[in-house]
Amino acid sequence: MLINRPDYLRFLHDWKNKQIIKVISGIRRSGKSTLFEMFVSDLKAQGIHDEQIIQINFEDVEYEEFQDYKNLYNYVKSRLVPGKMTYIFLDEIQHVADYQKAVDALFIKENTDVYITGSNAYFMSGELATLLSGRYVELKILPLSFKEYCSAFDVSKTKEELYRDYLYNSSFPYTVGLQGRRNIHAYLDGIYNTVVLNDIVTRKKVQDPSMLKSVIKFMFDNIGNLCTIKKISDSMTSSGRKISNHTVENYIEGITESLLMYRVGRYDIRGKGYLQLNEKYYLADIGLRYYLLGTRDVDQGRILENIVYLELCRRGYEVYVGKIGTTEVDFVAIGEDGKIEYYQVSLSVRDENTLERELRPLNDISDHHPKYLLTLDNDPPNFHNGIEQVYVLDWLLK
Repeated sequence: MLINRPDYLRFLHDWKNKQIIKVISGIRRSGKSTLFEMFVSDLKAQGIHDEQIIQINFEDVEYEEFQDYKNLYNYVKSRLVPGKMTYIFLDEIQHVADYQKAVDALFIKENTDVYITGSNAYFMSGELATLLSGRYVELKILPLSFKEYCSAFDVSKTKEELYRDYLYNSSFPYTVGLQGRRNIHAYLDGIYNTVVLNDIVTRKKVQDPSMLKSVIKFMFDNIGNLCTIKKISDSMTSSGRKISNHTVENYIEGITESLLMYRVGRYDIRGKGYLQLNEKYYLADIGLRYYLLGTRDVDQGRILENIVYLELCRRGYEVYVGKIGTTEVDFVAIGEDGKIEYYQVSLSVRDENTLERELRPLNDISDHHPKYLLTLDNDPPNFHNGIEQVYVLDWLLK
């Protein structure tokens, strides 16, 4: 089932035919290849002919010979259409050794429009900034937003029912067409083990995969909690599995580089500075958490925080955890224009004490940037001293 992803498609259309390499990054199975297919369909609808489009997926054994950058370059060069723009799509290009040599050589040719994808953040943010410096723009793609997920279903379900399914059944696009929790978990098992074994164990040279999986379980169980290397190390040691801080740091680096989880730094709202300690971590897909840990003892408030964090990222914000004195604001969101918004997230604030507790950090902020309280209370929009209270499912569907 093809699910329309208008924001991502708009990015590709905005940069089409511009002399710059388009890079699409994201966790495995988040929909990068499908996005290419949708974009190619748009190109053909606009009159671009088949011979002007070259598509290679390096996870397909049919193209294995092109994992040598010279073979790749020679093949694509031989198919360029003289006098017309040729659109080149290179999917999962991290499989090509010295790929940047082929990409650069194609990029500088006349009438070429180059698009590449990769699943691994080490490849994207580590190597790419060095190898293709100043010659690319990056689109960071996530699994389905709640709005995209809802668009795949008929209107017979309420948004509350769809939100529950969105959490438990996963936001990976392919799961929308799967029936039954068992089939969905079998699919998620494949993603999880591929990411762990290919993107973390192999790349980080992990000697003890079972210890890595224990650390991942701990991280999945602590989404939205302040987390330190020492805290993780101490937790593993207390359960009878001694592990060094250095090893934990290596594992976390692998987990975030694989885009399985995102590290969120802290921002001092009063001091206008970034803090180096006590980051939080959020998961790329909540369905993976339920697959790995089950449904018991789940803090739904932190689950909701995770959903809001991902949505802010989709909307193009830089996102931080806010510190204001001794209290904390869930998210400081900084837009591309530098404008700031503050977000507090809570399951329910119908209890007066809870409402007071959630509003306190926002009230402590003296500037006049917009402040929002997002909750699962399906109540009419409300304002508390300038702080807008919004039903979070409506906010997600905007």
